[in-house]
Parts: sequence; structure tokens; C-alpha cells
Amino acid sequence: MSETLHALLGASSAHRWLNCPGSALLTADMPDTTSEYAQEGTLAHSVCESIARWNLQGGTQNTPEGATDEMIDCAGLYVEAIMDAAQAPEMGERPYIALEQRVDYSRWVPDGFGTADCIIIGNGVLHVIDYKHGKGVHVDADDNPQLMLYVLGALERYAPLYVINTVRWSIVQPRNGGVSHAPDMTVDAILYWAENTVRPAAKLAMTPDAPFLPGDWCRFCKAKGSCRARSDYNLSLECFEKKDPRLMGADEIGLILQRGKDLAKWLTDIEDYALSELLTGKQITGWKAVEGRAIRVWTDAEAAFKKAVELGVPETMLYERKPLTLAALEKTLGKKQFAPLCDFVTVPAGKPALAPETDKRPAIASAPTAEDDFAK
Repeated sequence: MSETLHALLGASSAHRWLNCPGSALLTADMPDTTSEYAQEGTLAHSVCESIARWNLQGGTQNTPEGATDEMIDCAGLYVEAIMDAAQAPEMGERPYIALEQRVDYSRWVPDGFGTADCIIIGNGVLHVIDYKHGKGVHVDADDNPQLMLYVLGALERYAPLYVINTVRWSIVQPRNGGVSHAPDMTVDAILYWAENTVRPAAKLAMTPDAPFLPGDWCRFCKAKGSCRARSDYNLSLECFEKKDPRLMGADEIGLILQRGKDLAKWLTDIEDYALSELLTGKQITGWKAVEGRAIRVWTDAEAAFKKAVELGVPETMLYERKPLTLAALEKTLGKKQFAPLCDFVTVPAGKPALAPETDKRPAIASAPTAEDDFAK
């Protein structure tokens, strides 16, 4: 039961079960799935650990098999973030640093434990750093329950050994946003969160009648494609009641934009779920799985091109010459060799885009008109 509880109430899924307690037992018997992205993330974490240990502890660097140049570059940024955090003036001269440290927060969550990527302690400050390799979804450190649970576990482990007054946590996500820092918090404040938010939610999640609440946390739920509560929410029409028959108001447009995004995500999840069911031999009324459009590919491009040349095709017709992108050239040359070319680089204003109010980018007061462009 211990491993089952840990899987249901794990730190990585805390954002979901803290907000939707009913999802814990609902997904208990659903099989775990993996993906190439998850496997890539696991390997990238191993690369980060290996390079961080080599930089901090010395010895022989043992880069895991399969590591890509990008993973090694990202690991370098991870190490830089650790060193920057450890060298912060408030950490003192010789802070304690632990890598891949198991932490236990079962005082608040039954069988709650996890592995903190990096823990730094110095001069009364405890700092937990987590590495994220994903590039599709930005993960912000602010109010991040996974990191906050790791902080609780780190306090349980190290508070008996060190005087700790302040806690902080950061996420290093080199491929999407860089380093994200959460505001510092007092030990009393995070313990208050643990007692008044985490403990009650964990207890509620283990009850058969725990409530369901759809939200952005559905993204990583195993039941996202077949959850009844999510279906009821997306099919509800009370917020679309007819008002003024002529034009919609700003409030209605804003609501429809948000609900439209939720509906699109939900429909995609249902399509993925239905296809996976059909491919296992199950039935979905009115639907079937078929083979998609196939695209021709070379079995041996080098041999094919060689044969083309033998047949008299000019080699210039077989290849196209085009310049590298700015980013690709900078990576190829390195920042130092690329620096003289920066005189030829500019960053134009981005094209106006629609974003929710929670987006951290500043709002654009007004977009340039055609008249403005011609006047320049």
C-alpha cells in the first residue's frame, strides 16, 4: 500500500490532487504510460546529476550513454544555477550542498517522499533547486506545490542539524524560461501551508466521495480523456446564456475565449483516449481506427543519390544551399566567436498576440496601424 499511496499522492502530481482530490482514487487502477519525452527527461536528469557531481565533487566525469550535446549544454546551465545560488551573499561562505537527496514529507502526506535534485543550506537559508528538461510547458517556481513539498521534506531532514529560518526554491528549465525563483518564505509560513492546505487535501483525497474540480491540472491526469466531471464542465451551457441579441460584451468574449481553449484541449484529450481504446481492440460507438496518410521516405538516401549521379543527374540538383539560422550559427560558432556578428543582429517587436491576464509579459497599449507603418 505504501508505494500505491506514494504514486497517488506524489509531489509531481500535487498540483492536481491538491485542487482535485477526487482524481487520486479515480486514477488509482489506471496503468501508467510513458513517452519519448518522459524518457528524454529521465536521461537529461541523469546527465545533470553526473555533470553537477563532477563539477562540485571532482573525480571522473561519467556522462550517461545516449546524452546529447543539448543535454550537456543544459546541464551546464543547471550547474551555473546551483553555483549562483550557493554563492549568494546571504548563504555564507561555505554552504552545504546535496544532490539527488531523498526527502520525506509523510508527516503531512501519507507515504509522501521524493527526490530533491539539489539542496543548499547556509546561514539559516534552505534552498531547493529542481531541474525541468521539458520545453513545451513552462513550469513556474512561484507557488509550485511539488517544490514546496520537497522543501518540507528537506526541513524534516535537515532542521535537526541546521538552524533554518528561511526557505526558497527555484526551477531550472533551460529550454523554456531559464531559471524561475519563488519568493522567500519563512519556515513558519510553509509549515502553516502544510498543516492547513496539504494535510486536509491529502486526507480528503483518500476518501471515496472526494470532490472533483476540473482545471489546468487536468493536463497530466490519466483520466483526462474520460473524466465525467471534466465532461460536465465543458458541456455546461449556463455561462453562454443568451443576453443582448445583437452584440456580445467584453465579459462574454473573454469568457468564451477561455472556455474555447478548455474545450479544444478537452476534445484533443478525448480523441487521444478514443484512439488508444480502439487500438487495444475496444469499441467506440461510431468511430474506428484507420491508417493515416503515409509519406514516402528513402530507405537509403546516400545510395539513391549516388545512383542518381551515375544516371547523369547533376549533383547540384540533389542538394540545396541555405544559410544557417541565427540561433544555429551562434550554437555552431560559440558565443565568443559569434560576438563580432552581433552588430548585424536586431530584435524586432513581436507580432501582437492574444494572451490571458495571468501572462507575465506586459500588455501592449496599442498596435501600429497601416498609416503608422507608411509614415515611418
